[in-house]
Amino acid sequence: MSFSQEIIHWYHANKRSLPWRETKDPYCIWLSEIILQQTRVAQGTPYYLKFIDTFPTVFDLAKASEEAVLKLWQGLGYYSRARNLHAAAKYVAYELNGVFPSTYKELLALKGVGDYTASAIASICFNAPEAVLDGNVYRVLSRYFGIDVPVNTIEGARLFKAIALDQLDEFNSSDYNQGIMEFGALQCTPKLTNCTSCPLLQTCVAYQTQKVSLLPVKLPKQKAIKVYHYYFVLVDPSGNTIYEKRAGRGIWEGLYQFPLKTSSSPIEIEGLLASSETGLDISLFENAKHFVFHDSFVVHKLTHRHIYATFIVVETSVTLKNSVPFMSIDEFPTAVLISDFINAFKNSYF
Repeated sequence: MSFSQEIIHWYHANKRSLPWRETKDPYCIWLSEIILQQTRVAQGTPYYLKFIDTFPTVFDLAKASEEAVLKLWQGLGYYSRARNLHAAAKYVAYELNGVFPSTYKELLALKGVGDYTASAIASICFNAPEAVLDGNVYRVLSRYFGIDVPVNTIEGARLFKAIALDQLDEFNSSDYNQGIMEFGALQCTPKLTNCTSCPLLQTCVAYQTQKVSLLPVKLPKQKAIKVYHYYFVLVDPSGNTIYEKRAGRGIWEGLYQFPLKTSSSPIEIEGLLASSETGLDISLFENAKHFVFHDSFVVHKLTHRHIYATFIVVETSVTLKNSVPFMSIDEFPTAVLISDFINAFKNSYF
């Protein structure tokens, strides 16, 4: 059998039962692909089911508020994807009358849809001859053909795209694309490879040359920078707090947070409370009891940034203006970093 036939044969015998594989509805496939970008299936599946249950159709998703979408997305990270998801749903619902594009080129016009997602939807839903490239596919192709060109370079992207298209089963691109991704997820895994049971064992260049652990090749990522976040958790006599929507652009755009002071280096807290750098009225801190909730910085690692967070609880005697009950702030979308603090704080403080 050819490479593509081997992959399809393996897929039919080993594929997992996943909810989005029970349909060819492009809305469901699109939703699953957006959720599963850089997210493991085990983590993404509950989110997919929640979205389908809450927004059964693209019209339901389009009509939802951005806050409702962000709240449901909470915990997946990369919140721009949720905003793009919402924008694309509105476009499909209101500009295309709810009918998803069926071609690669048309799918690329949807906000948040790139080469991989457009190829996946076009092939899975419409059996279009488009080849997918994700981390799993890069790994399988790199090892099978013994390619040591770094996958995270322009040269690598072009080379692997050409190979992926060359190996594509044009008559069954749906099963082939799903199969090679599944093969990388279950069989040709990053570290715990199971080469002895692999159907491609005899023709895999990496196995024959003992380079399985060396492929694929990736250039080192840019070193993440350190950023210090000082959150001011104000609590007034009525149990209210200041919880505000994040302004401006950024990874957490549209999410809610406590008043925040950021810095490129650690700041002495006592001096910070006595200054105007917090952006808050200094009178809120006068005669107020305050304490740092955690013994040390809470480290939250993002792709290009490592956040060292401190939550400073301030029990102020002043009635807070524009405040909300602390016990109700779970209703608002926020980053996992803050959500984890809220849950821990409520359990110990209230």
